[in-house]
Amino acid sequence: MTSRTYGTSRTSEAPRRPPADLAAERADPHCIAPDTAAELLRDRPWQRLAVLGDSVTAGVMDPLPGYLDRSFADRFTDALAATRPGFAAVNLAVPYLLLDEIRDRQLGPALEFAPDVVLVSAGGNDAFRAFDPVALRSGLASLLAPLAGTGALVVTIGLFDLARSGLVPPEHAEGMARRFDELDRITAALTRELGGVHVDTHHHPLSADPSIYAEDRVHANARGHAAAFAAIATTLGQAAGDGARPA
Repeated sequence: MTSRTYGTSRTSEAPRRPPADLAAERADPHCIAPDTAAELLRDRPWQRLAVLGDSVTAGVMDPLPGYLDRSFADRFTDALAATRPGFAAVNLAVPYLLLDEIRDRQLGPALEFAPDVVLVSAGGNDAFRAFDPVALRSGLASLLAPLAGTGALVVTIGLFDLARSGLVPPEHAEGMARRFDELDRITAALTRELGGVHVDTHHHPLSADPSIYAEDRVHANARGHAAAFAAIATTLGQAAGDGARPA
């Protein structure tokens, strides 16, 4: 399954076979096997997926040896496609966008695609700029509310705790940590108000571990994507068991 052709829809092909050497990923307690994820999601009534966001969802830039070279969005697409003949997906994510740019460039095509489940990762780049929680919530609402209004299940993905990972200079770390904490609170609260599901990777055990990053490229390497994917699959599997609103 190739979901890196951004801005286009496609009917699923057979998921790409993983490389032979996945010993590191299989041994990582923060990861989950592709077939396990597919089974967790099997009974969810989803045939059309849209992925929106910035560089987090755009792909793995610095693969980690021993890990599957797939972003969490790619992995989620593969897991759904594995049990759904005729499944279709569109990945609209591109790097470095602010919330307003994501809304202006990706919302229209996503609505036109008419998905029944949407993955959204947004707001991280806004947190690095003049941080206004009120404006941030308004921007998120203008992106998420129209998607939820179509009946699609909106799934927001929290950001790993960048400020505590060692990527932010020490003199700025405390202030940036507060920003990312607030971003996660705003995103989670708004998602739940809209009947969606928020996946908490912000408080993931790996989120403050510099070893998941390669050459200071944020959310870039395969271990981070593998851990985020595991959080998505297990959270949605639990949500199904708890009777969360289906798409």
